[in-house]
Amino acid sequence: MVRQGDSLLLGRGTYEMLQPYWEAVEDPNDPVAYAFNHLPKYLVTSSAATPTWHNTKVLTGDLLPAVAALRNRRGEVQVHGSHQLARTLHNAGLVDEYRLLVFPVVVGAGKRLFDTGAVPSGFRLLESETLDSGALHLRLRPIPFGTADAEPRHRI
Repeated sequence: MVRQGDSLLLGRGTYEMLQPYWEAVEDPNDPVAYAFNHLPKYLVTSSAATPTWHNTKVLTGDLLPAVAALRNRRGEVQVHGSHQLARTLHNAGLVDEYRLLVFPVVVGAGKRLFDTGAVPSGFRLLESETLDSGALHLRLRPIPFGTADAEPRHRI
């Protein structure tokens, strides 16, 4: 998934969580480490920040026009983690595709991508895959919200 990206857009919390681990992984054959360490990274934060991770710029000013311009310049811009950032981009109609990993576990309360007040959206399933770990990888494209037939296409 990360190999397809042209740049990364990260919220401050996700950036601070990813940097110490991935910056230390220097294996050129690790596609995730290579992407995180070589792709341009754009840090979204409301606090003063001086990023130290190679190839990182802080996005300043009005976020939505900056992200729209970034999408036009950089090709595929990926957001990893950063649920509040993803929610903001969803509500502004700036998400072209979701690539979600759904893990078959229940851990109680957690962060929600779509919360009360989210802009309604439907989704078209582009691809689904069950990984060896049991996690589901889903590619979804936002479509206009509407009602749908609840009958499954395939019965298990």
